[in-house]
Amino acid sequence: MTEKEFVEKGIRLSFEFSKYLIEHPEFEEKIPEGAEVVIFSDDDSEFNEKAKKLAEKSKEEGQQIIFIKVKGLAPGAASRLINPELILAPSI
Repeated sequence: MTEKEFVEKGIRLSFEFSKYLIEHPEFEEKIPEGAEVVIFSDDDSEFNEKAKKLAEKSKEEGQQIIFIKVKGLAPGAASRLINPELILAPSI
């Protein structure tokens, strides 16, 4: 797994987890305040190992690490945006 693939997967999982927390606020209540949340993918041990090492490296003293293991991503629309428009800002 390249660094780019690792970052892209991490961003994708973090985004999906954020959406999950909005839909399931009771799950968020279980996460201790100030904890570092690390998302594991059930089907990608290489990603998980890199994520664990990064969390251990960036963890602050006394900070708790919470692992969230997900089985994958459900199929669905790539985006919920309706008719997005690209508007270029005028040159300054």
